[in-house]
Amino acid sequence: MSAEANTIRVDLAGRGYDIAIGRGLIDRAGDLCRPLLAAPRVIIVSDETVASLYGARLAASFDKAGVAATSVTVPAGESSKEFGAFGHLLGELLDQRPDRKTTLVALGGGVVGDLAGFAAAVLLRGVDFIQVPTTLLAQVDSSVGGKTGINTRHGKNLVGPSINRAWCWPTPTCSTRCRGASCWQAMPRSPKYGLIDAPEFFAWCEKNGAAVLSGDPATRTYAIEQSCLAKARIVAADERETTDLRALLNLGHTFGHALEAETGFGPDLLHGEAVGAGMAMAFDLSARLGLCPAADAGRVRRHFGAVGLPVRLRSIGGDNRRNWTPHA
Repeated sequence: MSAEANTIRVDLAGRGYDIAIGRGLIDRAGDLCRPLLAAPRVIIVSDETVASLYGARLAASFDKAGVAATSVTVPAGESSKEFGAFGHLLGELLDQRPDRKTTLVALGGGVVGDLAGFAAAVLLRGVDFIQVPTTLLAQVDSSVGGKTGINTRHGKNLVGPSINRAWCWPTPTCSTRCRGASCWQAMPRSPKYGLIDAPEFFAWCEKNGAAVLSGDPATRTYAIEQSCLAKARIVAADERETTDLRALLNLGHTFGHALEAETGFGPDLLHGEAVGAGMAMAFDLSARLGLCPAADAGRVRRHFGAVGLPVRLRSIGGDNRRNWTPHA
């Protein structure tokens, strides 16, 4: 692998994979991926928005490396993570006449990664899978660890396999385009790893959150690297969540999923925003139960509020989001 990409290894027994982090990896994806492919053929899965921004560049990089690339797009947003949309995606993929040596490539954020990963697990009883995450949320969290899933009327991400026949290439060049609510919703994920077991990293997030949000390349790359390192350690130690260690990664999700369900999984509360509010609520509950100091709960709430996230119920809603502005 090129020395220009910083590589993090996810160690799994016989099935480990690399996370490559660097600027401009989309334009080098063909060369990076070619040695990993069972055959020189990929199908790129993306959403309509991301495909218009990066689809041609990614396809061109595969073509330059001698890899045949076709593509399938899905509508942007959580509505694509439903049974009907998933079935439609599988039909579109089968229309491409793949074989078991074909590799699926997810180009996009968490929705695309979940859909394409699930599809890779079941298409022809399993094909290889590569993630090219283009959002900060996907780069620091959802693209690592192998969990995939779709939503049902019973709740979020309740159907789907874990898939670790995969590689991942976070490219901060893409996430520097992240602005507004789509970027704010990523902000809780890096501090989450600090809150779990790395207090010094949480302190770094408190100091540098505004720079990460503004798109500063160095701070954003560091946040991605540290988040991937932390998640890789936890996934390697407890891949199937058999010892409850991996359950730590769900910090904030119990409250967050309830908030999402109450707001209809719609634009008034994005997933990352809900998890941020959920973490603040979890720390408040812990303080009330005497499980952590009240000062810690206040510190969490102050940090998320400082980067513009809703930390109180009355702050949730599309009309309020335009007033959320980060400050140092």
